[in-house]
Amino acid sequence: MKKISFICVFLVVFLFASVTQATAQRGDDVERVSKNGKLEGIIEGVNVTMEYGRPKVKERTIWGGLVPYDKIWRSGANEATTFTIDKNITVEDKNLAAGTYGLFTIPGKEEWTIVFNKVAKQWGAMQYDEGEDALRVKVKPALAEHMEEMTFLIKGNKVILRWEKLSVPFEIGAAK
Repeated sequence: MKKISFICVFLVVFLFASVTQATAQRGDDVERVSKNGKLEGIIEGVNVTMEYGRPKVKERTIWGGLVPYDKIWRSGANEATTFTIDKNITVEDKNLAAGTYGLFTIPGKEEWTIVFNKVAKQWGAMQYDEGEDALRVKVKPALAEHMEEMTFLIKGNKVILRWEKLSVPFEIGAAK
């Protein structure tokens, strides 16, 4: 009987630890060089929340250097960027269901791919699986004023990734 009780207690503790870890927010950033960032806003009546790491340029070559062209990128530092919406939306006129996604990008010189992956909680892009993508859309980057620390902004009905001398917007709309 004691053996069964021990196993039950062990399983309860293991399950609690697993659930707690899975639902935890981004890690504490006190010791991190790239601090955590959070974007919260409303677009077309939809609550949008993004959590991401904020790397700095620090006189580095970013596009085509630190962040290679044509390869999947976590769109920030440390844990993958998360994108949460409380209602169904369109992104660049393509449907995306309410939920939380890992937001990845594939930077290109002339065009970027924005990727909404069903696995929201993951470290970087090391475990990224294209088979888990919920949506991919193509967007055009634009030149912008220098932004030392990467950030996401909301302007009108667009979410905009801003870093270095680049602006990468994607349009959000009401679900169709």
